[in-house]
Amino acid sequence: MQLNPQDLVVAIKLALEPGLTFQELAGALCLSVSSVHRSVTRAKAAGLILADRQPNRHAIREFVLHGVRYAFPAERGRQTRGMPMAHAAPPLSGLIHAGTDPLPVWPDPEGEARGESFKPLYKGAPAAARADSQLYECLSLIDSLRGGRARERNLAKEHLTRLING
Repeated sequence: MQLNPQDLVVAIKLALEPGLTFQELAGALCLSVSSVHRSVTRAKAAGLILADRQPNRHAIREFVLHGVRYAFPAERGRQTRGMPMAHAAPPLSGLIHAGTDPLPVWPDPEGEARGESFKPLYKGAPAAARADSQLYECLSLIDSLRGGRARERNLAKEHLTRLING
């Protein structure tokens, strides 16, 4: 069974809010209940979620910090309208000056910025992130690890470790 990017997002959401039901996860992540159920099954098989649907914070942290950029590499595209992410979104936006480089954005018709498109971990990420600032922060930091420069990755590791540990 192969881990999908949305499986990681389900595990992250459970690390942020343990005890959510399948229905609550589906609503919060803009996924169907059956998709969430399959994601939980795959995340359990990968060791990211324990048998009682509790997050394995150590495993999640290890995978995010050391494997996500290789398992789910960054896919960049052309200029588009979208939602700022990586170093263009909190918490890194206050720490890193982008200079003249285009901002990385998740393509999103409701987005408020224009920049270089960066494919999110899963299709529903922009909508889910708009509704949950802590999830937005986590997904944005993960994308800093997937496609950022060394300084961005180091700062993202610090912030993600704090968020995943609770």
